[in-house]
Amino acid sequence: MKDFSIPDYYINRELSWIAFNERVLAEAANPDNPLFERLKFIAIASSNFDEFFMVRVAGLKDQVKAGFTKPDNKSGMTPGEQLQAVWERTHHVLRSMYAILKNEITPDLQRAGIRFVKAEQLSCEQEQFVHQFFHHHLYPVLTPMAVDASHPFPMLLNKSLNLAVLLEDDDPESEGPLFAVVQVPAVVPRFLELPSPDGEAHFILLEDVIALYMDTLFRGYNILEASPFRITRNADLTIDEDETEDLLEAIEQELKKRKMGEPSRLAVAASMSDFLKETLQDWLELSAFEIFRLDGPLDPSFYFRFHALAGYDHLRFEPLTSQHPLDLLDEEDIFAAIQKKDILLHHPYESFDPIIQFVQEAAVDPNVLAIKQTLYRVSGDSPIVNALLKAADNGKQVTVLLELKARFDEENNIVWAKKLENAGCHVIYGVAGLKTHSKITLVVRVEDNQLRRYVHLSTGNYNDKTAGTYTDIGMLTSREEFGIDASNFFNHLSGYSHPPAWREISTAPIGMRESFLALIEKELENSLAGKPAFIIAKMNSLTDKQIIEALYRASCAGVKIDLIVRGICCLRPGLPEVSANIRVISIVGRYLEHSRIYVFCNGGNPQVYLSSADWMTRNMIARVEILFPVVQDDLKARVIHYLEVMLKDDAKASMLLPDGTYIRVQPESPFPLNSQLFFWEEAFRLNQSREKAFSAQRLKPITALLE
Repeated sequence: MKDFSIPDYYINRELSWIAFNERVLAEAANPDNPLFERLKFIAIASSNFDEFFMVRVAGLKDQVKAGFTKPDNKSGMTPGEQLQAVWERTHHVLRSMYAILKNEITPDLQRAGIRFVKAEQLSCEQEQFVHQFFHHHLYPVLTPMAVDASHPFPMLLNKSLNLAVLLEDDDPESEGPLFAVVQVPAVVPRFLELPSPDGEAHFILLEDVIALYMDTLFRGYNILEASPFRITRNADLTIDEDETEDLLEAIEQELKKRKMGEPSRLAVAASMSDFLKETLQDWLELSAFEIFRLDGPLDPSFYFRFHALAGYDHLRFEPLTSQHPLDLLDEEDIFAAIQKKDILLHHPYESFDPIIQFVQEAAVDPNVLAIKQTLYRVSGDSPIVNALLKAADNGKQVTVLLELKARFDEENNIVWAKKLENAGCHVIYGVAGLKTHSKITLVVRVEDNQLRRYVHLSTGNYNDKTAGTYTDIGMLTSREEFGIDASNFFNHLSGYSHPPAWREISTAPIGMRESFLALIEKELENSLAGKPAFIIAKMNSLTDKQIIEALYRASCAGVKIDLIVRGICCLRPGLPEVSANIRVISIVGRYLEHSRIYVFCNGGNPQVYLSSADWMTRNMIARVEILFPVVQDDLKARVIHYLEVMLKDDAKASMLLPDGTYIRVQPESPFPLNSQLFFWEEAFRLNQSREKAFSAQRLKPITALLE
C-alpha cells in the first residue's frame, strides 16, 4: 500500500492560514469592490493577523521556548522551522497589505473626497477644531508614563495602541534622552472628523492628535520623537479543567491574565527611529523578526467602524435583505409547519428570524414543557437567550449547554451564563477537556396527550448578528429518530451515561471521524467495483491527517473529489499518483463561508450530511460536534444544488495548486458567476414567484365578484 505520510504531500497549517489571509487581501485590492468594503477587508485581514499572533504564533513560541523540537505530523516542520517560515511570510504579506492601503485604496478615497490628514496638513480652521477637541475631550483622559529607574516599563495591555516618546530635559546637566509612553485611549473614537471643504470629508487619527500636542503632556521637556507602537500578546487560555472546581471562576481569572500575556509581536511606525525601536525591542525581549515596521495605521481594524459611517451608502455593497425561507412562505404556525415536513434554511439568503421565532414561541407556548439548547457564540443582546430567560420565567424546563471556552467570546458567554442561572435555567459548562461546538435545539411539546419533539440542527451558531454575514444551513425536523437522538445527546452531556447508539446523527469525539472514514472508504470500494463514485465536501478548514490520507487513497482509486475549503487546507491537490482526482477551491466574498456540507455518491443514491464540524483534528478529537443527515429528497437535492453552484463560481473562487499557492479561477464568460449573489437572487426570485402564486389565489374570488 502506498505511503501517504510523506511530508511533501502536505501543506503546513500555519502557512496555509497565511495564504487564506492573502485571499482576503485580494478582495481589498479588488477595484470591483466598493471602497468602504475594501477598507473592511483590510480590517478583517488585520484582525485575523491579531488572532493568529495571539494564538498560533504564541503557541509556536511557547514550544520553542520549552525546547520542543518534534516535527508536526503532516509537513514535518519543527516549531522553530514553522516560526521562522511564519515570520518571513507575514512580513511579506503585511508589507503587501500596507502597500494596497497606501498605493491603491488611499488614492481612490482621495478621489472620492475622503482624506486622512496629518497634523502638518491641517487648515487653520481644522487646527482650531483639533485644539479644542484635544484640550476639552482628550487631554483629561491621557496618562503620560515616564520610564526610568523608579518607573519600570509599564505592562501595556494586549492590542493597545501607544506612543513611544523620546524626551530631552532643558537642564543642560541632564544625562541623555528620557523615555516615556502615552497610551491612546480606547474609550475615545480612533478617528476624528474635521471641518472640511464642500464635497470633501477630512479625518485625523487619534494618535496623530496626541503626537501634535505631546509637549502639553511633558512641559519643560523637548520632544525629540513621538511614534506609535502596538504589542500583540499571547492570549490563549490555559486551564486545567480536571483540577478546577469552578470553571466559570477559573476562566474569569484567565481572562485577566490574557491581557498581560507574553509579547508575540511588536508593530511600530515605519518612521520610528532605530534607537526607539531597539529600546522597545530590548524591554519587550523580542527578536528582530518579531518587529514589524508598518507604513500606515498600526491597527487598521478601526476601519470596521469607519465602514459604518452614515452618508456613504454608495461606497458600500448594496444592502441585500434576507428572504423569507421558501419552506415557510405559506406557514403561520412554525410547529405545524415542521410537523408536515423537514424544513431547510440557507442563511443569510434566507432569514434567521424563523429560528428566533421557533425559540420565542416555544418560550410562551403552554404546550411546551422543555427547551434544551447548545450555545457557542451568541450576540451581545441575543433574542435567543432572552427567549430562554422568558421560558424559564414561564416555568419551562430550560437546559443550556453554554460553552465558556469559545475563544474570544468567553466574557460575553460568562455574562449570559450568570443571567441564565439566575433565571432558573440549568446551565452546563460543557465537558471537561472538550469544547462543545455542536449547534442543536430540542423543544419538547405536548400534543394530543403525547410528547412530540422538535429539533433544530445547524452548521452555524445561534447568533442573530453573524447570521446576516455568515453562510450557514440549518434544518428543522420533528422526525422521531432525530428527537430521540437529541434527547440522548443532551442527557449524555448533562449526566454520566455512556455514549448512546445514535439513530441518525454521529458525534465527535467518539464516532464522527470513523463515520467519515467509512463513507470515504465506501466511495473507494464503489469506484473499484465500477460503480459511480464521487465526494463533494465544503468546510472552513481541512487539517486532519487520517481524513486526508483516506481522500488520497480514494483519489488513487478513481474517486472524483471536489473540496470547497474556505481557509486552511493541508491537503495538496493534483499530485500524480496521490491526489490527481482532487480539486480544491476557496470562495472569499462579501459573506463569510461557514457552512459544512458533505455529500457522498453512494453508488448513485447520494448521501447528504451537514455538520458543525470541519475536517480538522481538533473537531474530531477535542470538540463535541454533530454530523446529521438530510433525509428528505427535495432538501437533499437543494443542498447538492448549492454545492454545484459554488463549484461553478468563477467570480470569487480561487483554486489551490499542488505547490500550496492559489490562483483565481478564470471566468468562462463575460458574466462571471458569483455564487453568493446567485443564491440571494435565487431566494428573491423564488419568494416573488411563490408570493405571486398565493396572491393570485387570494385575489381570484374578489375578481369574480367584480365581474
